[in-house]
Amino acid sequence: MTAAHDPTALPENLPVPQDDGATRHLAGMKMPDIALPATDGTKVSLAWLPGRAVVYIYPRTGRPGQDLPTGWDAIPGARGCTPQSCAFRDHFAELTALGVTHLYGLSTQDTAYQREAVDRLHLPFPLLSDSELKLARALTLPTFAVDGMTLIRRMALVIDDGTITHVFYPVFPPDRNADEVMAWLQAERR
Repeated sequence: MTAAHDPTALPENLPVPQDDGATRHLAGMKMPDIALPATDGTKVSLAWLPGRAVVYIYPRTGRPGQDLPTGWDAIPGARGCTPQSCAFRDHFAELTALGVTHLYGLSTQDTAYQREAVDRLHLPFPLLSDSELKLARALTLPTFAVDGMTLIRRMALVIDDGTITHVFYPVFPPDRNADEVMAWLQAERR
């Protein structure tokens, strides 16, 4: 374990994740009908959401003052889950204005852990838990292992009426992901 950290700050010189092609199969795929628990108490199947959904997927959120997983800052794309969530929070109204009818964050952390993050970060949207990796396996999402945990690599999906229409991967820096999604949405409107 490393020293306690501030999850809202991104350190300098983080390794940049490279596009390994692990998500190229996703665009055009229909979402599998898997109901995931959400922090608002509902179960959400991304396959049945009408309209446009954006789901940003991240390895795990940290908590202030708690240790990071072993070697976390050296894993390309691992660090930055809190800044990514805060960016989507800060751009929530703009994303809605650009036609996003559903916005979710998704990780493998359980719903109770995620609920703390929603409250602490004042997120105006729920987080989804894929703690059993059902969605990750069904979509063959890229994962990595650290400290006995299997975590999903960072990405964002645009889903229209249950079909993946665009994939952002790799995502770096994570705090700019919401801006990238908004730029893509604006370009699609033209």
